[in-house]
Amino acid sequence: MDNAPEQNEAEQIAAVKEGAWREVIRIDGALERGEIDVAGWHAEWLAIVEPAYLAGDNPRAQSGMSGDAARWMRGRRLLTDALPGDCTLLDIGCASGHLLETLVEWAAADGVTVEPYGVDISAGLADLARRRCPQWADRIVTANAATWRPPRRFDVVRTGLEYVPASQAGAYLHHLVDHTVAPGGRLIIGVYNEERDRTSIEDRVRALGYPVAGRTSRPHRHPAIAYKACWLDTPSGAPAP
Repeated sequence: MDNAPEQNEAEQIAAVKEGAWREVIRIDGALERGEIDVAGWHAEWLAIVEPAYLAGDNPRAQSGMSGDAARWMRGRRLLTDALPGDCTLLDIGCASGHLLETLVEWAAADGVTVEPYGVDISAGLADLARRRCPQWADRIVTANAATWRPPRRFDVVRTGLEYVPASQAGAYLHHLVDHTVAPGGRLIIGVYNEERDRTSIEDRVRALGYPVAGRTSRPHRHPAIAYKACWLDTPSGAPAP
């Protein structure tokens, strides 16, 4: 029992980093044991995320974050640091569309014009985003970004590595670079919660063969954690290997 406080602290940090961390362990374990396949992994995640998000009573909760507008800004405004300038932007996992709305507003305040697009694996969430953002309804689609080939490519694409099984992360990044991000464009990974003194996500991206072109962070309410994002830039010619 001597290590109980350390275990509790580790669990607290894990919960802050990933609110569904116990489900992550369960679903990833089922995939590793061959109890489900990759399609089953996505189906399991959808069964957890979709009803939870749709049950939210405000657009932030419907995009996976509790708290008020100030907390939303503190945890998401840093993404504008990654914008290279005026751009088309695809938000993968757009959920309620609230991130698209606020990114457009924050970027405009910085003198940057963002043309927003969204994709979500959940038909229910994509429908919600279209209802909430009717001005962009024809820009929001239902698809699995891991296999989707959009009819156009985008200057900036935002995603998370948690959207696919860990074993599929390399293939996922390769697919996005090959088919979703425009040549000379930018792929943003984040926002993710990570210990302040660690670079686990960046290290993972590098290990998958992609150099990290930049990073940004903001303080989290938990003193051991920071809100972070990093990005990679695609060549202006052929896709990255």
